[in-house]
Amino acid sequence: MRARSAIVYTVLRLLAFLVPFGIMMLFPIMREYYWLAAIFAALIGLSLSTLFLRRPLDDMTAGLAERRARTRKTTDEDAEDAVTEE
Repeated sequence: MRARSAIVYTVLRLLAFLVPFGIMMLFPIMREYYWLAAIFAALIGLSLSTLFLRRPLDDMTAGLAERRARTRKTTDEDAEDAVTEE
């Protein structure tokens, strides 16, 4: 996995939460109900990341899959064959 793709995705996800939260905290009613602002910011961040962060997520998961494929020495078929031969 490339660390850059994971860092980019993480930073963009945090921004998708923090920017709406900061904007909502400008309103006096949301300062009183900060927990409600956090819930709304989480929902907005989830929606934004689902819509706009598909490519960074794909890059990150592809890197994870490559890393797992490199470190995986035995496949499921090899393990099953070893068990059936015994």
